[in-house]
Amino acid sequence: MTDASPRFRSVLDGFPAYRPGRTPVSAAGKSHKLSSNECPFAPLPSVIEVIAEEARTVNRYPDNGAVALTQAIADRFGVPARHVAVGCGSVGVTQQLLEAIGEPGAEVMYAWRSFEAYPTLAALAAAESVLVPLQDETHDLDAMAAAITPRTRLIFVCNPNNPTGTVVRADELEAFLDRVPADCLVVLDEAYREYIRDEAVPDGIEMYRDRPNVAVLRTFSKAYGLAGLRTGFMIAHEPVAAAARATMLPFTVNRLAQAAAIASLAAEDELLARVEFTVKERTRVREALIADGWTVPPTEANFVWLRLGPRTMDFAASCSEAGIAVRPFADDGARISIGDPEANDDFLEVAHALPYRC
Repeated sequence: MTDASPRFRSVLDGFPAYRPGRTPVSAAGKSHKLSSNECPFAPLPSVIEVIAEEARTVNRYPDNGAVALTQAIADRFGVPARHVAVGCGSVGVTQQLLEAIGEPGAEVMYAWRSFEAYPTLAALAAAESVLVPLQDETHDLDAMAAAITPRTRLIFVCNPNNPTGTVVRADELEAFLDRVPADCLVVLDEAYREYIRDEAVPDGIEMYRDRPNVAVLRTFSKAYGLAGLRTGFMIAHEPVAAAARATMLPFTVNRLAQAAAIASLAAEDELLARVEFTVKERTRVREALIADGWTVPPTEANFVWLRLGPRTMDFAASCSEAGIAVRPFADDGARISIGDPEANDDFLEVAHALPYRC
C-alpha cells in the first residue's frame, strides 16, 4: 500500500463544479426559484400524455440518431435534416462542438460575462479561452473582431446574452460576421430566442443559411418548458453538424426527451402563448425596478440583470431570507428569472425594501 493517488487532469483544479440553483424557504414558508431561468409552467397536457405513454418503453434504448426529432426540427425551421444535431440541452451540444474543435493551442472566444458554462467546457476541451469584456452590458463585437487570431477556432455570441439579457442587432452582427475568417466557427447561442420582441434582433437560423461558418444553438429547456428532460439542438451546415454528431455521447437524448420535444413542436402555438405571458411579466418587473430606482438594462430574455458589484452576495442573501433563489455572480451582479406573478411580486417587495440601489 502506498500513499499515491490516481492522477487526473490538472485543469480540474482550476474551476469549481457547476452548482445548480437551490430553492430556499423563508420563515413564512415562501419558496420561489428564480435562479435557473426555467419556465414557470408545467408541460402542456398533450405533452404530458406523450411522456407518460413513452415511459412504457424506457426498458429500450432511445434512437441514438434521434431521427424523428431531427426531422421534426428540420421541418419546423425549413432546413435539411443533415444540418441538425441534437444533444443533452444546448449546453450538451456546446460541449460536443468544443470537443470537436478543442486541442492545445486552439482559442475559443466569448464575451464576459456571458454563459457561465463556456469557460469550463472550453478548458475541458483543452482550448484556451479569450474573454472580451462587455460594453454597456452587451457584446463588444468590434473588440471581439480585433481579438481574432489564427488560433481562434470558435466564437460564441450569446444572443440574448446570459446573464445580462441584452442583444446584438442585425446590422452589427452582419458586420461582425463579415470580419470573421471563413475557417473560424461562430456559434450564435439563442437559448432565449422565443422571448425576443425587438424586431431588430436577427434570427440566427436565417443568418446561417448562406454562411457555412455560422451555427445556431437552440433549446427545449426554456420556452418549451422541458428543462428536466435536457434536449437541445444545433442548426449548421453539414460539416459542422456532422462534427457535433460525431462527438455526441451515445444515447444522450433519452426516449422521453425525444418524444416530448416532438410533441412540444406540434403544440408550439399553445406553448408560445405562455411565452407571451412571461414577456409581459418581464416588462412589468423591469419597469417596477426602474421606478424604484434600480438600473436594469433592457432584456430580451426571461430574466433581468442587476449590476450589483460588491453588494451582489448581500443582495442574494436578502432574497434568500425571503425564500427567493436568484443567481448571484460574486462581485458582478445577480440574474433574476421571471416567474409567476406571485414570485415576481415577492421579489419586487424584497428589492423595494433594500436600502441601496445599483
